[in-house]
Amino acid sequence: MNDHPNPSPTVIWSVAGHDSGGGAGLSADQRAADAFGVHLCPVLAAITAQSTVAVTRVAPAPADLFNAQLDTLQADLPPRAIKTGLLGDPQQVQWLAQRIDRLRAQGPLPVVVDPVLRATTGATLADDALRDALVRWLLPRASLLTPNRREALALLGLPPHDDTAAPALASALRALGAEAVLVTGGDDGGELSRDWLDTPHAQGWLCLPRLATPHNHGTGCTLASGAAAAMALGWVATDAAVLGKMLATQALRHARPVGHGAGPVIATPGFGTDPSLLPVLSVGDTPLQTPHPLPSQHRDNRPADGVYAIVDTAERVEACIAGGAALVQLRIKADGGHPPPADLQAELARAIGAGRRSGTGVVINDHWRLALELGATALHLGQEDLLALTPADHRALADARAAGVSLGLSSHSLWELCRARGLQPDLIACGPVWPTATKAMPWRPQGLDNLAWWARMAGVPVVGIGGILGPEQLADVARSGAAFGCVVRGLGDDPRHSLPAWTDAWRRGRQAGPLPVPALPHPTLGQNPPATPQHP
Repeated sequence: MNDHPNPSPTVIWSVAGHDSGGGAGLSADQRAADAFGVHLCPVLAAITAQSTVAVTRVAPAPADLFNAQLDTLQADLPPRAIKTGLLGDPQQVQWLAQRIDRLRAQGPLPVVVDPVLRATTGATLADDALRDALVRWLLPRASLLTPNRREALALLGLPPHDDTAAPALASALRALGAEAVLVTGGDDGGELSRDWLDTPHAQGWLCLPRLATPHNHGTGCTLASGAAAAMALGWVATDAAVLGKMLATQALRHARPVGHGAGPVIATPGFGTDPSLLPVLSVGDTPLQTPHPLPSQHRDNRPADGVYAIVDTAERVEACIAGGAALVQLRIKADGGHPPPADLQAELARAIGAGRRSGTGVVINDHWRLALELGATALHLGQEDLLALTPADHRALADARAAGVSLGLSSHSLWELCRARGLQPDLIACGPVWPTATKAMPWRPQGLDNLAWWARMAGVPVVGIGGILGPEQLADVARSGAAFGCVVRGLGDDPRHSLPAWTDAWRRGRQAGPLPVPALPHPTLGQNPPATPQHP
């Protein structure tokens, strides 16, 4: 008989300090782990005599006790990720770094380093020797480093009032060995809470509206522990930072006053399905002004939902319109390294004209400048194209959108979804839903669970794309809550004949019961990313 019918939860270690006031440190870490549904092993590194108004004493855990905790846990509860917070002394830091190396010899191990140097009350928690040990021993082993601005300056040996910008601070910290850095901006003031994200996958401002509350004790611990839990569940650091910020913001909303000072933030389950918690990510270092609400939600020129046909010639655009597609995209890509055909302009003009005469939305992929010159009313850009835009390109697109041109953007991961939302598009594509041979990409399939999560969280209509080869798959896409499902190879030789069956499948899906939305999506990219960003 199986005495353990439920699978064991994912284990993370938090090597951090005890806050006797119950606000930060291991107390906050436990709440964050519970919100993610992972099992936290709290490793006591330091003990503080602390309340909401003062820290009166800080003492490291005895050396033998510190190492005994690590030895005992390693034998029975090896971690899937480690989060570090307040550490007691430089020797602890070195021992922990050596332990990380031994654990990594057995397999990948994400490490999230929250360099706790000061308390919310303003009390100093780490001296110069401890700070130097963090820089020497932990930064080179950090999968994700989460300092606030003051901590980033201290780690770099800069004075507390230095005006170096967050992007430069993050770059300097990565040069010291941290694989990814999130410089948090919760204490900076302003309408937005802006964190600078610098990872092998993405750089930009991660933003949410700032919450006006004096009760913020434990916010940094919550964010870092949430990120560690996410990485233990398989997310890369970039996506883990998104989830950590979502959790920290939710915890701020549930903060409670206790004592006479800053009360603790309270992370709880359920944060992963609240659309208002999903941040936006800027393209580059241009600060976003406001991420909510998304103005594109109020546009009234969107087509009805249904089949989104994707084809590569104007002739097939016309056939899809005749077959009843709700939306048609003309996607003419370079083939085998060769440029698009010489008659590209004629193809685009013919497709745009067909859409204008029929009233069916015709979307032009990639060739947006030429498409605008020819009168296109709808465009689609992939993430690689988005990142290639110059400031002048952004202004041109903004002018076109002000004149009524709609914009669709691709997304394959949480950070790409956040970046797409920052551009306030009319449609966001989620893919690949199933494995696809249309183009090579490193992304794991999203599946219907992620598609349903995207549809709930994106804030704009979502398009399911990738691997939709049969009508029943399209019916399931309709059940997910997506506004459109993309059909490419399934259109066959003559879309006029094939599309009615696809349209019927979409209607059946819409009439069936909706699919459940998961508490969290699943990761779509493996950890240990390459040194250079990948934007398929």
